[in-house]
Amino acid sequence: MCIALALPFAPLALFTPILTGGVSPISQLIFPITIFSNSVLFAAASGFYMIIRNVVWHKKNGAKMFVGTLADESFGKKLLVLITGYKMSIAKLQQKWHVFPMEDIEADGKRKLVVIPRDEGREKIVDRLSNAVQAGTIDRYVWATPGLPMLIFVTLGLIVALFFGDIVWMLVQLILA
Repeated sequence: MCIALALPFAPLALFTPILTGGVSPISQLIFPITIFSNSVLFAAASGFYMIIRNVVWHKKNGAKMFVGTLADESFGKKLLVLITGYKMSIAKLQQKWHVFPMEDIEADGKRKLVVIPRDEGREKIVDRLSNAVQAGTIDRYVWATPGLPMLIFVTLGLIVALFFGDIVWMLVQLILA
């Protein structure tokens, strides 16, 4: 809302986008929509980074992505976990407060994927996973996701909108041309 109040229209007098096709009709009228669409595009692109990171980890370690009872999870859950998370050691997960576990272990020792991690139970879940690793019931790598605030993507969307324009508009023009 602050960006919408500060920059309701594209500041073409101050910043002329480097790419001339980047000025969309929407950005001339409602500039915050351009910033938001760029932000959403960059947030979605982080999924590609996660997939590449997971493939590299798999090739480097030669380990299966989903072991034990995690292999029994649905294809949809596995796909969401691959796009939004990555494997990391339990020791690193304990050190990093902004990374959330995407799996949990039940009382019977069965691992399950958690697609939407919750902050309020993070420490308890990490403790359960750590105890299971120390007991040797699971390996030391668990699925985790970084808690990336949307503000990072909004800032990136603003910078790109000022210097390059509306990325979504340019992609639509590229597809339709």
